[in-house]
Amino acid sequence: MSGTPGAAMSGYLAYVGRRLGQFLLVVFIGINIAYVVTHASPIDPVEQSISAVTSYGNTAPAAIEQMRNSLRELYGLGGTPVEQYLQFWKRILRADFGPSMSAFPTPVGTLIARALPWTVGLLAVSTIVAWGLGNLLGGLAGYYRQSQGLKLMGVVAMGLHPIPYYILAMLLLIVFGFLWPVLPISGGSAMNLPQTLTPEFVLSVLQHAILPALSLILIGVGSWFLGMRSLVSHVVAEDFVVYAELAGVRPRRILTSYVMRNALVPQVTGLAMSLGGIFNGAVITEKVFGYPGLGSLLVDAVYAGDYGLVLGVTTISILGVSIGVLAIDLLYPLLDPRVKIS
Repeated sequence: MSGTPGAAMSGYLAYVGRRLGQFLLVVFIGINIAYVVTHASPIDPVEQSISAVTSYGNTAPAAIEQMRNSLRELYGLGGTPVEQYLQFWKRILRADFGPSMSAFPTPVGTLIARALPWTVGLLAVSTIVAWGLGNLLGGLAGYYRQSQGLKLMGVVAMGLHPIPYYILAMLLLIVFGFLWPVLPISGGSAMNLPQTLTPEFVLSVLQHAILPALSLILIGVGSWFLGMRSLVSHVVAEDFVVYAELAGVRPRRILTSYVMRNALVPQVTGLAMSLGGIFNGAVITEKVFGYPGLGSLLVDAVYAGDYGLVLGVTTISILGVSIGVLAIDLLYPLLDPRVKIS
């Protein structure tokens, strides 16, 4: 950003306005696509609910028709397609996705609110730990290129990087669940504990999160390690780093103030996108370990044909990713002055 402070601030505010407009457009298009896809499903939640109710006995046709009309209104499926679409957006703006068909009459919002803390806690911690370790080790490996220990870490990272995280999850499950059963392999906490902030419950949550978090961290560290090592290898060849070395600046300061600081800018971008993507849930990992997060909730909703719940989880995911991208766009000019905002 250049010019007077007032002009720079005015330019940045205009930049923020454009990015907010793009954010709203992306969210609008994404939610509309989710609406079209879920409503194109051949499963009719109303008829499926009626079939489940009437399968236990005879029900009068008039009662069935009244039930059908009530359920269509309840699920927002009454009226013409245009009226259904407008009703859908009214519910979205109120954060009301209606009742869940598979867990009737529990509201979709309640189910998401129960699952969201588990997913956010697991993925946020896993992502940040993997990002921190991967960038630290990758930065050291890129700068101290003759270190044998760091070269070995690079080999390990290259070996872990192509492995799908769910394969590693299965291996951890087999090793620590069956061959050496020292850790819990299913659930978010012990079933006999009330979900309150007691030391016993917190300890149980941490124990149950070790294996799913470890499966995500090990793969994530390898990815961030390789990316940071590559970035640092390019930065150390820049003229300003060479000049600092010739000027006698201490290697530790060159690494932290000159090399790592410049190499971290694209990594911060990746971190913001990863944090935005945590609302997608770690679907396969959560299913492998029976973890009660958004990923498990989404899979169960798809199997049950509960498109209201599918739509609710999808909308939360779209908002999370879009907010992550928006945060990147707003912070990038502040982190890297080379980015133009005009």
